[in-house]
Formats: sequence, structure tokens, C-alpha cells
Amino acid sequence: MTRFTRAELEAARDRLVPDVVADGLHVLFCGINPGLMTAATGHHFARPGNRFWPVLHRSGFTPRLLQPSEQGELLSYGLGITNVVARASARADELTTEEYREGGRSLTRRVTRLRPRWLAVVGVTAYRVAFDDRHAKIGPQNRTIGGTRVWVLPNPSGLNAHWTAETMAEEYARLRAAAEATS
Repeated sequence: MTRFTRAELEAARDRLVPDVVADGLHVLFCGINPGLMTAATGHHFARPGNRFWPVLHRSGFTPRLLQPSEQGELLSYGLGITNVVARASARADELTTEEYREGGRSLTRRVTRLRPRWLAVVGVTAYRVAFDDRHAKIGPQNRTIGGTRVWVLPNPSGLNAHWTAETMAEEYARLRAAAEATS
């Protein structure tokens, strides 16, 4: 993993990171917004303490542990990555409520265009704000976007201590099973 100086990471603030998407995915994973490490590398979930890639593998979505630099391989498994808010920041709490809400509107347009079977938002708080759904919980949602079903997953950030990698992988595996059942 490349080491970045504090100045290099700060220079990545507000950068946009391209989505990893295609039409008709099985699951489109949606992060909150890119962190500075993600923006500096151009690879989603790139921060070393982020558990997205290990959990994705442990849950059975990928046959091996992918590195963030291998994110393009997700498309071959019918998976993709986007974000609620496009701009990079050091922490999600730097985002405004309006950014989340506009991100939810933008995400709805993207999902309508791409038509994935499932949209998986990784972070219940971000989902609640972006979609104005204060009572959302982890798991499948009643909301659909066109024909796309929605599932809220725990945030894989290392800061989310309420979920272990194992319990997170169990929840991700529930989504995988649902996605396979609708294939």
C-alpha cells in the first residue's frame, strides 16, 4: 500500500472518485462518500482499517480477497460501487444534511439509469438522511427504486465498532443470498 503524507491526503479533499458500475448489476454497493485515502488512490474503500473488502470476501460475494486496486474485477461478479455523496472528505461528519439529500436524489437517478437488482447502502445513518427515512434499520427496506430493491448494510469503516467483521459478513451474506434468489 502506498504511503501518503498528510499534505498529499489533504490535497485529495473534495476530489471525485469514479464509480465502478455497469448496467444491470446484481448488487450496487453504495458508500457514504470517498475518504481521503480513497480519493488519493482512486480506489474505493482504500483506507487500511476499512473492512469492506474482507467482509465482501467472507460473505461469499467474491471468491478471494480483493485489494482496493482490483476494484474493477467486481464487475465480473455483477457487483459495483458508488457513493451517496461524491466529494471526498476526511470524515463523514463533514458532510451537510443537504449534501446527503442531494446525494440521495442523485443516487436515485443513477440507480434508475443502471437498473441494478439491489442497491446496498453501507451505512444506516447515511441512508436515513439521504432518503429521509428516520426509522430505517439494517436489512432489506420497503423502498424500491424502479425495479431495484434496497438493502441497508452496516458501515465497514473501522470506526464502526458495533459490528465485528464476522457479524458484518453475516449481514452481507444475507444480502448475497437474497441477490442470488432474485437472479
